[in-house]
Amino acid sequence: MSYLSVSTWSLHRLLGPLRWTQWDAETGTHVTLEQEQPEVLSLLELPREAAGRGYAALEVCHFHFPATDPAYLGRLREAFAAAGISFDTLLLDYGDLTSGDERRRAADVEFIRRWIGYASLAGAKQIRVVAGEAQPDDEEALRLSAGTLASLAAYASEHGVRVVTENFKPLTSTADSCLKLRSLAGEQVGFITDFGNFKSPAKYEELAAAIPGSVSVHAKANYDENGFPDEEEYLRCLEQVRAAGYNGAVVLIYDGPGDMWEGLERIRKIVEPYL
Repeated sequence: MSYLSVSTWSLHRLLGPLRWTQWDAETGTHVTLEQEQPEVLSLLELPREAAGRGYAALEVCHFHFPATDPAYLGRLREAFAAAGISFDTLLLDYGDLTSGDERRRAADVEFIRRWIGYASLAGAKQIRVVAGEAQPDDEEALRLSAGTLASLAAYASEHGVRVVTENFKPLTSTADSCLKLRSLAGEQVGFITDFGNFKSPAKYEELAAAIPGSVSVHAKANYDENGFPDEEEYLRCLEQVRAAGYNGAVVLIYDGPGDMWEGLERIRKIVEPYL
């Protein structure tokens, strides 16, 4: 059965500062840039709040973690267990497995391995790793990314975590490149399909191709200036989910203006008949 989940990106104006990771080519190191946001709700409080609102699972962006020490990650794991809600996926938003800078690529792989360890300690089932920034028709980059993802998946399995990737960033911006990558990486690497990351005019055909076999679907709508979804377009995306016979997490993505919980409720009413 499919079930309702929510990404912390859909609540990013409520969860405190955003901590963006960047590569500093001059020093050859990763740096963290902090973007101030109000903390209306802490990450430790979120599992109980989401469970109380009827969500069965959460996906947590890495830039929402205020700390990664074992003590904090243990508390986060306990918060999920106490709330009776699943920590489905840790969404790692940084990393380029296809970088032409060998020093950066090696550093990024090591960065991802560290976050696999954090995911394990926090109780996440999966970690989403970005496939790469190369162009989708770059066959060598697809092979490089697939091989690295498979290696990371083997490492993650030793920690009780599954590696997944997504139609996110240039390398996986087309259904064709997504399917090639999935074939090359093998079944040990899972896949997330996001409505918003394929573009027209082939968007719906690409969704139809990518959704089968996905472990998670990011149900992202197109929003107007007031945060209301284009319902007709959204339903067309959801019909692709139904047609694929998909059973898994349907993750609500709201990034419009106004109250974020209210924005989520608007799309939730549209999505629920498809669960």
